[in-house]
Amino acid sequence: MTKIYMDNISGTPIHPKVIEAMTPFLKDGFGNPSNLHQFGRATSEAIQAARGQVAHLINAKPNEIIFTSSGTEANNLALKGMLAAHKKKGNHVITTQIEHFSVLNPLKSLEKSGYEVTYLPVDKYGMVNPDDVKKAIKATTTMVSIMYANGEIGTIEPIKEIVTITKERGVLFHTDAVAATGNIPIDVKDVPVDALSMSANQFSGPSGIGALYVREGVRVLPSMEGGVQEGGRRAGTENVIGIVGMGKAAELAKSEMASRMDKVQGLRNQLRDGILKNIHHVYINGHPTHRLPGNLSMCLEYIEGESVLLFLDMQGIAISSGSACTSRSLKASHVIMATGVDAALAQGTVLFSLGINNSEEDVKSILEKLPPTVERLRQMSPLYNQKK
Repeated sequence: MTKIYMDNISGTPIHPKVIEAMTPFLKDGFGNPSNLHQFGRATSEAIQAARGQVAHLINAKPNEIIFTSSGTEANNLALKGMLAAHKKKGNHVITTQIEHFSVLNPLKSLEKSGYEVTYLPVDKYGMVNPDDVKKAIKATTTMVSIMYANGEIGTIEPIKEIVTITKERGVLFHTDAVAATGNIPIDVKDVPVDALSMSANQFSGPSGIGALYVREGVRVLPSMEGGVQEGGRRAGTENVIGIVGMGKAAELAKSEMASRMDKVQGLRNQLRDGILKNIHHVYINGHPTHRLPGNLSMCLEYIEGESVLLFLDMQGIAISSGSACTSRSLKASHVIMATGVDAALAQGTVLFSLGINNSEEDVKSILEKLPPTVERLRQMSPLYNQKK
C-alpha cells in the first residue's frame, strides 16, 4: 500500500540534507559546549553556526536567538519570562481566542496568579481586527501575544499592522510563529515583533528543538534556571544534534522558500478544487487568500472528521482533524468554533496540510479515495438521509 502523508502541520519529515548535517554529531558531538577543551569548542562552534542560520531565516541577529526544546517551550518562555521581567509595567495581556494551547494554557495559569487576560474574537476567516487590539490596550497592558498564522485553518494574521499599534503604545508584542516560520517569509526588521516562537519540525527539521527570537534590548527572565547557557536565558546542556539540524533546516528553508511555496500552494489548490468539484456540502475554513500555502482545512457536513481520518488511514493516507495537541479530545476545535461555525458542522473538520514531499500523484490518489469515503460515511448518517 502506498502511504501518503498530509499531516505536515503536526510535524514534517526530516530533509535528507538535515540528516546528513546531524549525523556526524551522533558520533562525535558529545563534547559539552560549555567546556573550553577541543571537544567542547567543536560543539560550541556548531551551535553558534546554527544560531546564525536560524537568525538569517527571519533576518535577526544571532544573539537574538534562544534555543528551546520546542515551540511550546518557546511560547512559555516568551509569556512567562517577558511578563516576569516587565511586571512593574502592569498585569494585563491581550491575546486571541484561536491561539495554540501552548499560549492559552500558560495564560490561564497567569490569570490564577493575578494577571488579567483579554481574549479577542476573530472574524469568520479567523482573522483578528487590529482595531480590536487598539481598543483593548490600556495603561496596565504589558504584552500582546497573537499568532503569526493559524496552523489549523491557515489564516495569516495582520501582524505588521498590530505591531505598529503596540509600538505606538509601548506594549511588548510576541507572536507564536510556529506554523509560519520556514513556510512563508518572515522578516523581524520589517515586522518588528519583540519575540517570536518557532519549531524546527515545521520546516523539515528534527522534533524536540525550537527557538525563541527575542529582540535585542528586550528583557526575559529564564523559566528554567541552572547554568548560563543561552546567555543565561535558558539553562541546561544544549541539544547539539537538534540545534545543528534546526540550523541546516533553516538554511534550506531560506534558500528554497519561493520554490517550496509555489509547489505546495499549487498542489493545495489542485486538491481543493478537486474536492469541491466531487463532493457536495463542503465548507472551506480560514481566509481564502491570506493563508499558509500548504493548508487546506474544511468541514464536511453530516459526518465526523475523526471518522474520515480513520477511514483514510486504513487506505494509507494520513491527515488530521485539527491540531495534533487536541486530536484525541474528540471535541470540536476551539479555533473552528471561534470563527462562528455551527458546532455540528465543526465536528466534520478535516485538515490536509501539504508539504514539500507531496506530489501530484498524492493529490490524485486522495481525490480518488476521499469521495467514496465521504459518501460511505454519509450513508450511515441519519441527518444526511433525512436531508436527502
